[in-house]
This record gives sequence, C-alpha cells and structure tokens, in this order.
Amino acid sequence: MIDEWGNIWRRLENITKGEVYKGVIEDNWDQLDTYEFPKTDGVDLYEDARARCKELHEKGYYVLGGVGWPFNIARYMRRMENFLADVAGDKERVKELMQKITDMREVEIYRMADAGVDGIMSGEDWGTQDRLLVHPNSFREIFKPCFKQLCGAAHSRGLSVWFHSCGYVTEVLEDWVEAGIDVCQFDQPELHSIDYLSENFGGRMHFWCPVDIQKTLQSGDPATVEMAAREYIEKLGCFGGGFVAGYYGSNEAIGVDPELQAIACRAFMKYGDPAPERRA
Repeated sequence: MIDEWGNIWRRLENITKGEVYKGVIEDNWDQLDTYEFPKTDGVDLYEDARARCKELHEKGYYVLGGVGWPFNIARYMRRMENFLADVAGDKERVKELMQKITDMREVEIYRMADAGVDGIMSGEDWGTQDRLLVHPNSFREIFKPCFKQLCGAAHSRGLSVWFHSCGYVTEVLEDWVEAGIDVCQFDQPELHSIDYLSENFGGRMHFWCPVDIQKTLQSGDPATVEMAAREYIEKLGCFGGGFVAGYYGSNEAIGVDPELQAIACRAFMKYGDPAPERRA
C-alpha cells in the first residue's frame, strides 16, 4: 500500500495494517525541503463527513471525527528507527517537520468542526511494554507543544479530544492532561495500574477501555474478566462519567475467544447500570 503521504507499507499477514517499509523522506532530511505535502484542507473534502454527521446526529449519536496526530505521521515519513534517532540527534529538523504537520492538522480539526463532529479521535502508540519511546524530557520539549496546539484548536470549537495509545505511557499522562486530552483510549489499562489511574487522574481525565487485552483477556478465565470489568467501572467510572466501556475490535488478532469479550460486555452493563438491583 502507498498512503496519502507517499509512504510504502507492507504486512506479513492479513489481519493488521502492517508497517511502513519505505518512508517518503527516509533517505535524508534534505528530501523534506522539496517534499510536497498532501492537500487535506479543501472544504469539498469534508462534504461526506458533513452528510454523515447529520445522519448520525439524527439517530442520536455522539460523533467523533478522525484526525491523524503528528508523531505517527512524522515517524512514518522518516521510518521509526530513523525518527527515534532523529529525536536525539537532529531535533531541530524533527521540530520543523512536526510543526508543518501540526499546522496541517489544526486546519483539519477546524474543517471537522465545520462538518459538525462533537469530538476529535486520534491516536499514536507512544510506549513499549515498560517505557516511553522517547525520554519524557524530549516529549515535553518536542511533542507536547504539538499536543497543546491541536487540543487548543479542538477546544476552541467546543470539541472534546479522544486519544488512543498502546504501551506504557504513565510518565507523560500528566502532560497529556495539561495539553488538553479529555479521554484516553487504552487497550492495556492494567499496564498503568487501575488504582494509579483512579487515584491520579480520576475526575481529571476519562478512560475508554476494553478489559485489558494483553493480561486479563489472555487469562481465559470468565470470573477474572468479570472482576476486571467491575473494577474498571467502580474505580474509573465513579467521577461523574469517567469511564467508557470498550470492546477490542479484533478477537482474531489477539487470539481471544469472542465469548470472553461478551462476558466483559455483560459485566460492564451490569455494574455500570445505576439500578441497585442490577448491580447486586
């Protein structure tokens, strides 16, 4: 696949989207000087989104508009291993690229707002299993300003900001709150500790999660899955709507029996129901 930015993608199976095999400016930074960015700000490009928003609002839905976030785009363009080295060794070029992408995405947020969305949904995987992909200080110097600019643009139009990330990102969650992220979508919430999320961010940030896909669902134990769903509701959902129950979209990709997620869904409905007789 060749994406809109000119990156070439490959994959080894037919489940995931794969990964960038050849970044469009991977060979050297001089390619950025002549690179022609895709045109994403044309009003006509958002007519379908406007019609879809109208249709969904008539059905009573809350509508999220998808907007790509700058780190993902930049690391695709340079390819991951090059880009992470750039963060340490060529940060001024990284800042230049990040700002160009951020300015583009800001306009897209305004176009989405004009189309009628209620919030913005984006995401970038910022962590491995035990650490952030970059030093937290590098995140704050290079990337946090981009977060603030885009969240500010969304909030200026009355939009909420929903953000997905996989991996251990605990060290920068406070920065995300300060930047303006309203909802974190985590598929591995237990990587951060449910107690930690509750005690430090309850009432300040909302969380949208399935039962943890790498730990609890993998246990295969129905009682453990139900217990986890109840814990999420009680610890993350007790701050005025601070928890959104989630469902991981590909049981096949994580090797999980769909019935385990069905058990989680029933538990979310049971313990999230405000009627006392349903929670007993």
